[in-house]
Amino acid sequence: MSRKYKIRDQDKLYFVTFTVIEWIDLFTRREYRDIFLDSLRYCQKFKGLDLCAYCIMSSHIHMILGRNGELTLQGLMRDIKKFTSVKILEAIKTSHTESRKDILLWHFGKAGRANSNNTHFQVWQQHSHPIELNTNEKVSRCLHYIHQNPVKAGIVLSQEDYLYSSAVNYAGLPEKLIDVLLIE
Repeated sequence: MSRKYKIRDQDKLYFVTFTVIEWIDLFTRREYRDIFLDSLRYCQKFKGLDLCAYCIMSSHIHMILGRNGELTLQGLMRDIKKFTSVKILEAIKTSHTESRKDILLWHFGKAGRANSNNTHFQVWQQHSHPIELNTNEKVSRCLHYIHQNPVKAGIVLSQEDYLYSSAVNYAGLPEKLIDVLLIE
């Protein structure tokens, strides 16, 4: 792995991307997005996560995050991925309405069997490509990129209209789903 994508300074903010294996459109269902948001809320409250920006797309999630506790950023990201993987798999397995149940479990099972770090299933790609945000220009560029993601994808016309993004928070709208530490 390139040194470019390593967390070297635990006290900096980082732009990270969590991607579902094979870029599967998992987060088309509200239940799975809510599982991810619940995990972030828990880590904010109990594990020292500083969430500054996020956007949940169908196959990946962009975030700007930092930490304010003892747990490392790598530890926070590991815990979020592990918890959400378990909960999402449980939700898929027990769902009576998930029309993609068999195909999702097949893909996650295939990825899990191919990866010696897993026992059965793998939901997330292992890398998160953390990029240290060590200048105001990088922070601004990444914040813009995160919030413009659903606009560029043609989902909404205005970034503030996408509910599963911190653009709502930055616009000061009451519809926010999770608190973030505003930067800029």
